[in-house]
Amino acid sequence: MSRIESKWAYTKGLHDLGNGCYGYLQPDGSWGWSNAGLISDSGESMLVDTLFDLRLTQEMLDTMRRAEPAAARIGAVVNTHSNGDHTFGNRLVEGAEFIASRACAEEMSHDLGDPRRLAEMARGVDASSELGAYMSEIFKSFDFAGVGHVPGPTITFEGQLERRVGNKTVRLIQVGPAHTRGDVLAYVPADRVMFTGDMLFINGHPIIWAGPVGNWIKACQLMLDLDLETIVPGHGPITDKSGVAAVKGYLEYINKEARRRYDAGMGIFEAAQDISLSDYSSWGDAERIVLNVAALYKEFAGGKKPQGPPPDLFAMMARLHASRRG
Repeated sequence: MSRIESKWAYTKGLHDLGNGCYGYLQPDGSWGWSNAGLISDSGESMLVDTLFDLRLTQEMLDTMRRAEPAAARIGAVVNTHSNGDHTFGNRLVEGAEFIASRACAEEMSHDLGDPRRLAEMARGVDASSELGAYMSEIFKSFDFAGVGHVPGPTITFEGQLERRVGNKTVRLIQVGPAHTRGDVLAYVPADRVMFTGDMLFINGHPIIWAGPVGNWIKACQLMLDLDLETIVPGHGPITDKSGVAAVKGYLEYINKEARRRYDAGMGIFEAAQDISLSDYSSWGDAERIVLNVAALYKEFAGGKKPQGPPPDLFAMMARLHASRRG
């Protein structure tokens, strides 16, 4: 599969989508380089996600406020899911309501979402080892030590929630568990615009942290069925329904291929190596197939944990990344 083409330039910064909607992009969209969005109308504004550290989030907010007067005081922040590259900048949006699904709120309260853990990991890796070199490479650009406390949601919901931004309706649609336990789409029907969080990675391999994959495929079909024109993904360039269809096809493909190898008794790493990704050779972060196979294997096993010590999935990814780099 060739790279998904976009009529929008994939450049860092704020992109005016029209009628008070904006996408904020961070190429190249790899680990931690997430996107965000701004919805404004009649002097009010809503931010969709913050970024991975305070410096990046402050730069984004300054850019938004120069372009859109309503961003001077952001009334609400939607966190599409719990991952730090969409939440760690929350405390810079003072006075806002924070909205997320109930499952996202539960994940954010868990210590795995604590930036201090990531800061400790980044400091503690042995950069001379295969895993250390990999971890250093993907996290070297971010300052987790400065993040501090991450404000959690003040408003939670399950299913759907409608909010007003000025005279504009924003529909928040819970589609998780899929990428994480509490994924949410932010849909602006009047503008045919959607902010998907990490339900879409464009030109990069998605990550299944939670599953089941069937929910993610259903979410893609929901997007395809809605009246949509412009879609800001969690990572990668702005897209349209062709990007949704490509992600849906990828998930269907790896689900089928992983099942075949699970039934044949292959281990996680063996299966990850064996699954051909030639149709996705232009997509970044191919080593994420390890995480995806592991999530699918757990799903095939009915959620049961395998016997023995848990596999070190990041070490497996580092090994696969190094081997494919040559």
